Amino acid sequence: MAMDKEEDPKPQNGMVLDPSANKNDYGTLSVGPEDPNMKKQDTIYQRQPLLPQQNSLALTIEDSDDEPDSGRNQSNGRIINIKLPPPLKDEPRFPKEIFKTFLAFIIMSAGMILSTAVLSVVHERVPNLDINERNVSKPLPDVFLDNVPTNDTWALNSSEILIMISVNTCFVVIFFHKHRFIVARRVFLLMGILYLMRCITMYITVLPVASYTYKCSPPAKNPNALMYLRRMWQLLTGFGLAINGKHTYCGDFIYSGHTLILVLTYLIIVEYSPRKLVPLHWISWAMSFIGVICVLIARGHYSIDVVVAYYVTTRLFWIYHTMACNTKFKEMGPNNYLARVWWFPVFKYFEGNVAGPVPRQFDWPLPWPRRFLSKHPNREC
Repeated sequence: MAMDKEEDPKPQNGMVLDPSANKNDYGTLSVGPEDPNMKKQDTIYQRQPLLPQQNSLALTIEDSDDEPDSGRNQSNGRIINIKLPPPLKDEPRFPKEIFKTFLAFIIMSAGMILSTAVLSVVHERVPNLDINERNVSKPLPDVFLDNVPTNDTWALNSSEILIMISVNTCFVVIFFHKHRFIVARRVFLLMGILYLMRCITMYITVLPVASYTYKCSPPAKNPNALMYLRRMWQLLTGFGLAINGKHTYCGDFIYSGHTLILVLTYLIIVEYSPRKLVPLHWISWAMSFIGVICVLIARGHYSIDVVVAYYVTTRLFWIYHTMACNTKFKEMGPNNYLARVWWFPVFKYFEGNVAGPVPRQFDWPLPWPRRFLSKHPNREC
């Protein structure tokens, strides 16, 4: 019995996509020998949505009729056009903003100039400028001054020498800090605010001279604007220090400028210098403490002047940095009571682009010599 021999199916070429069962089916693959008829066909592309249509509400779906291969396998073929937003500008987390730093310097300079102007005016209102009158118009009672022997020959000079050392140390820390413009901007702004508030306290309450031996310039017989300008220039060129003999005007008691600088420089050094430099932190604290004690021994200020200066400086520094290190405190809100301080609008302008706490990173600020350039610029100390 002869049986018809079944013909072998024609060999198929490489990889062929069978029609898919539904729109989410990727079809099946079949592999076989090469078919000469398949050479006339182009490659068949599978077009399939990246996501099911019911979950692609945010996607724009376009038909692929205008594609060159749109005539083949169009049962479920679609192109998914995902419209992405333009890339955001990569802005630094700690921008330099040199112009803002310059404005902060202007604010600090204005505070210092106004402070010298107020002192020039207040000097005329001090009740016991003449040393001979201080036995009659005595200094105010003070718990510390009345129980500590006075020595204004070396104590006041020692205090001002410690101030100069602390200020120069603070300058070195800022100069080598990687984010030196941010740190300098904060220092300028804090000093400007402190001196502006000091102008108010100096003017509204004038205390008698605390020392029995400190020589003050005599009051002017005919005060005028030119005389006040000369006094201001003398105080500014002497940087408010008595060690150079230019601070001969009295009445700047509440609150103590010496204590303000000593406390502020200590806070800056501890906040922005490397954590590993613990000896520097303790030395800075010791210089500030000894400097304040020397001011009291010299009777350069009353004890209340020192207490108020310490309280105002530390609270302003801590409040400012608490707000600067937390983004939520940089915006007005019903529960953000820190935003009610009078200097908040200025703070928001200067700190609006600073993203979080400033890291303790240092680098060489000059382009030369290259061997001093840091190999790890983002390493935190």
